[in-house]
Amino acid sequence: MDIIARIAEGKIREAMENGEFDNLPGSGKPLQLEDLSRIPEEYRAAYIVLKNAGFLPEELQIKKEIYALRQLINACSSDDEKDLLKKELLEMDLKYNLLLERKFRGIRKFYK
Repeated sequence: MDIIARIAEGKIREAMENGEFDNLPGSGKPLQLEDLSRIPEEYRAAYIVLKNAGFLPEELQIKKEIYALRQLINACSSDDEKDLLKKELLEMDLKYNLLLERKFRGIRKFYK
């Protein structure tokens, strides 16, 4: 063990003996660890950073927009506005389907 690790271990042990970790939030409760087994090891750190920053993959972002458009269409009273929203919804559906097709085509090439 190198000197820095020894110093760190000593400081942690000292803090434990002084009870500095006793009143931490979540003390005595199990950790809520995320299952990252489906994510390649070299991408896990980046995945966690992006997730914590609120980043969504493009297909999920489009799905959110599609959901919002459907909500707007249901709440809309004007037929003209509904038609515009339905056109936009159709375009978003097309964009989503093309994105998935591109993704699956890439996956199929990978496994050939």
